Amino acid sequence: MTSPSRINSGRRLQQSKTHHGAQHRTSMCYRRKSTGAWGQLGDSLRVAILASILSLIIYWLIRDSHRVRNLSGKHVFITGCDTRLGNSLAKWLEKRGFCVIAACATEKGGQELRSCSSLSLKTVNLNLADSNSIARAVMFVTEETAGKGLFGLVSHAEGRAPVAPTDWLRIEDFHSVMDVSLLGLIEITVKLLPLLKKAKGRVVNLINAKGLMAFVGGGYRLSTWGMEAFSNTLRIEMQHFGVKVSIVEHGFFNAGVDNSDVIEKRLLQVWDRLTPEIRDSYGEKYFVEYIKAQRSSAKKLCDSDISKVIKCMEHALIAKYPRIRYGAGWDAKFFWLFLSYAPSCLSDMLLWMMFPAPAASGRSVPGVLINI
Repeated sequence: MTSPSRINSGRRLQQSKTHHGAQHRTSMCYRRKSTGAWGQLGDSLRVAILASILSLIIYWLIRDSHRVRNLSGKHVFITGCDTRLGNSLAKWLEKRGFCVIAACATEKGGQELRSCSSLSLKTVNLNLADSNSIARAVMFVTEETAGKGLFGLVSHAEGRAPVAPTDWLRIEDFHSVMDVSLLGLIEITVKLLPLLKKAKGRVVNLINAKGLMAFVGGGYRLSTWGMEAFSNTLRIEMQHFGVKVSIVEHGFFNAGVDNSDVIEKRLLQVWDRLTPEIRDSYGEKYFVEYIKAQRSSAKKLCDSDISKVIKCMEHALIAKYPRIRYGAGWDAKFFWLFLSYAPSCLSDMLLWMMFPAPAASGRSVPGVLINI
């Protein structure tokens, strides 16, 4: 026969289990309710974030579509109008109603532009490496604007110099580029700032996106980096005066000449003047493969449709809220931009694969990406 103490002990144990089971069920129920509440809150938060992003995109598109009215009578000064790009931009802006002042490095370039344009397009000779020529051009612009100020300045110039390994070059090769593409553009911009501030105009600096990656010697990449820095500084300083500054980073476009032939001719001139020691350290095979690499990159990246660049420059001039930076061409938007942001070890490896190695390095094989 079971004792009363054992019966009471069993009852207490059963009651304890029942009590703990009820607590567990209550806890699980609370957790389910809590999880459901957080899930609902998470869904609401995701919807709010997506709605905010969509609203920002719509706002940006609407804001980006606003244009400046009454373009007629507004003056725009463009440098580098001897080139296909500058020439095309000058004609395009003239058709849009601007009073265009086109700066050409040669008299022949100015005559050709005037022969196919109306009276609203004026030309002026400009040598960006000569301060006196810059002063005369600024005086001409001041007289043409007649107290109205300058609405737009489009800076575009490329100094003529070889692109080659650094120890192939002389200091004169750096000066020939930087005096035009950097210091000359800075000088004429600074001297035109009073007219730009008066009209609350805008500055558009055209920069080659290849300059985002400095992987060959010469002053061209130095000039590009310098113009990037100058544009950023100018934008911050001039916003207080209502002057807007934009950068148009363009890819590899056909300038109307055979770029490969020009590159090869300049490289050959530099190669012929090298000392025997430098030439032997690189080897004849390196020179042949280096030219092949330049031709290959020009063929694969070159785009003949310069309207992509012109549309970006046009938007920077006529948009009520111009963008700070534009990308023109697929290689500017993806290839060079990617390399500039990629880890240095990765970008160095890709560039190492694209170009041949000097004979002295012991790696005599050509760049593996040259013939892709």
